[in-house]
Amino acid sequence: MRCFVRRPAVVGVFLVVAAASLAVGGCGSSKSNSSTASCSSHPAVQDKAIMPNGSSNPAAAASWTLPGGNLQNTRDVASPIDSSNVSKLGVAWCVPVEAATSSGTADGYATTPVVVNGVVYTQDLESNVMAIRLATGKVLWTHDYNSPNGGPDGVNVVNGTVYAATNHAAVALQPATGRQLWSRTLIGNDHEGIDMTPGYHDGTVYVSTVPVNPTVGEYLGHAEATLWALNAKTGAPQWSWDEVQNLWGDADVNSGGGLWDPPSFDRAGNLYIGVANPGPIGQSGWPRGYPWGTSRPGPDLYTDSVVKLSPAGKLLWYYQLTPHDLYDWDVQNSPVLTTAHGQPVVIDGGKAGILIELNAQTGKLLWKLPVGVHTGHDNDGLITEYAKPTSHIPLPAKFDLEPGVFGGVESQLATNGSTTFAAVNNLAVPISVKGVTESASAFVASIGKATGEMVAVDQDTGKIEWDDKLPSSPYGAAAVTNNVVFTTTYNGDLYAFNAATGAILLKTRLSASTNAPVTIDGDYVIAGAGVALSPGQRPLIIAYKLGAKGKLPETVGS
Repeated sequence: MRCFVRRPAVVGVFLVVAAASLAVGGCGSSKSNSSTASCSSHPAVQDKAIMPNGSSNPAAAASWTLPGGNLQNTRDVASPIDSSNVSKLGVAWCVPVEAATSSGTADGYATTPVVVNGVVYTQDLESNVMAIRLATGKVLWTHDYNSPNGGPDGVNVVNGTVYAATNHAAVALQPATGRQLWSRTLIGNDHEGIDMTPGYHDGTVYVSTVPVNPTVGEYLGHAEATLWALNAKTGAPQWSWDEVQNLWGDADVNSGGGLWDPPSFDRAGNLYIGVANPGPIGQSGWPRGYPWGTSRPGPDLYTDSVVKLSPAGKLLWYYQLTPHDLYDWDVQNSPVLTTAHGQPVVIDGGKAGILIELNAQTGKLLWKLPVGVHTGHDNDGLITEYAKPTSHIPLPAKFDLEPGVFGGVESQLATNGSTTFAAVNNLAVPISVKGVTESASAFVASIGKATGEMVAVDQDTGKIEWDDKLPSSPYGAAAVTNNVVFTTTYNGDLYAFNAATGAILLKTRLSASTNAPVTIDGDYVIAGAGVALSPGQRPLIIAYKLGAKGKLPETVGS
């Protein structure tokens, strides 16, 4: 199941979107738009960006040109920002998130922007792509697709091309104008969709389908996740890989898999992916006659797994964290490629609220660490893995499940080379043999009341270095520069922590609630506040800059 990106009205955990908002386009039209939000700032004249002054991590990216900072998805970049000056970040400019209002949904933005040649490229939850001048906040162009999906979306800009996706096709755009260069439909039926940032390596674009399509529903039968490798110049398929092994039997009921974020790549061009959950799942109600995932007996490979593939799409190894997942516990985040004890390792985590470290060569588990609140149901999938529909299941008739839907590690990890940082969400849901047992309104209310943590973990030992408790869920992932870690929280705050101690260095109010990660580029930090939960909140993309003195509109943040 997807993260909380487009779910203001939830029935069970299925999304409901007004039909009028679902005008799914093929090729949108490019258009220029120079407007920005009415921020009180001085964006027209900016000093030249200060060059990065280095980082304690020699593997840190020089700037945020790729979705995860670099090919290893470490989300660590060099910049002038550190613990001594992070409090001097002020508003430089802001740009409206049009999708948050035009679609009639509460959330229109959930991705990490990239910055290439002084231009910010990003995408909203209707698949619309936007280019913004970093120094001024001027919108250079938008390419509207009006193609809603489950998110988080995002773009990848490499070798003079912008790669993105609609809810059914991978697309390539010209970076100066937004003109579409090619489009390639990838879904096999209308139960499938696409909602990830494309990956790119050595002339190949990587895009996965998912069992989510807002025009129809989520996790319906015959919705298969397939990873596609496409020729970057033409969009022609080079190979594909089945993430869900022909849906483990009853394809009329079963579905699953998918990627939320791009693959990670090692120096040999091998790719590492984190695969989402199987379906059906209990949090949306079991189908009649098939309680506890009995329509899909077995481990349901390769869901909830970290998978390593060769550049030609050959399976090299996999590690499945949650066999026969019952509770929507995707391993959806991009695997982080880093080192421990001087050896290459892969670190990942997902909605099960468990971090894992694997040997990069073999996939062998090195350590496993539960983070956040757990209520004792981590191994329920093993109890029910080979049960039949009529079997007695030794689970309580009703219980509170945590991590629940939208809980655990919802968004991407970051590493500075020795410590991994994870944003953890503590959100419980009541579960029974029939599925979720609370109303849609109560469920949405529980998201707003949930708490969270930012956790720092020693990569050599798998031990927690520090753990900061937060009053709201940090759906804003982790991002690192020098000795500072950033995240955003659902209630609408941007946080900066001391990477060594966890001390809060900055807490500033955004223009609205948010589940979008931040980008750090030069002396800028860019945050998206796309969840408008009240009339006074303004969905904006906000650029903060060292020394900037701008202010957000007075009506926001309420």
